[in-house]
Amino acid sequence: MALLARLLSLAVLLALWQGVSVYADIRTLPAPSAVLAFVLREAETGSLLFNVGVTLARVAVSFVIAMSLGVLLGIALGRSRLADRLLDTPLLVILNTPALVITVLAYVWLGLTETAAIVAVALNKLPNVAVIMREGARGLDPGLEEMATTYRFDRRTWIAHVLLPQLQPFMVAAARSGISLAWKIVLVVELLGRPNGVGFAINYYFTLFDVTAVIGYSLVFMSVMLAIDALLLQPLDAHVRRWR
Repeated sequence: MALLARLLSLAVLLALWQGVSVYADIRTLPAPSAVLAFVLREAETGSLLFNVGVTLARVAVSFVIAMSLGVLLGIALGRSRLADRLLDTPLLVILNTPALVITVLAYVWLGLTETAAIVAVALNKLPNVAVIMREGARGLDPGLEEMATTYRFDRRTWIAHVLLPQLQPFMVAAARSGISLAWKIVLVVELLGRPNGVGFAINYYFTLFDVTAVIGYSLVFMSVMLAIDALLLQPLDAHVRRWR
């Protein structure tokens, strides 16, 4: 039923798009068929798959870095009042710094390199993960903590059977919000300083005022990210919350 509702809403959107495009200038709002034709042509040349693959690789690397560091930082902040007091302000500063500013500074300090691009995306994502994980670490069940102390759990057992099971929902929430943020920032990073990727392609076709290409690349990459969320992250979210 849910799938049918989604398909119906998609059909309505396509119908509205088609209807409006009939009366609009084709240069500013091409029809869905024109966008589909461009996507197929771009896929045949290999450019579409190459650019999408490059962008996905950047999303994946920066996402793993941000999640790994953010989870560790968030747990430390949630478990230690001293660490929270020392690092809360720097965390808030990074959290409230516009993504564009972080990206520009990364390119200025590290050059127009792949490392700078990855660092910029990871820095933009890391504070969000840390904040979510901090709240999870603060809310650990004291009863389970007391049980672990009573049974003298070692550090590894405590992490595996007390800490991680309680933090899993927060990790998945951070991952879902993080990947939606990461791919948007990656496009900005590519637009400003990378010679390939979806962001680069969108900027290239923008300079040519090719709206068909801009919409085509945007829709393809959005579809890929939605598929990752629906096929991977949503089932994972349901799995970690199954006990509820």
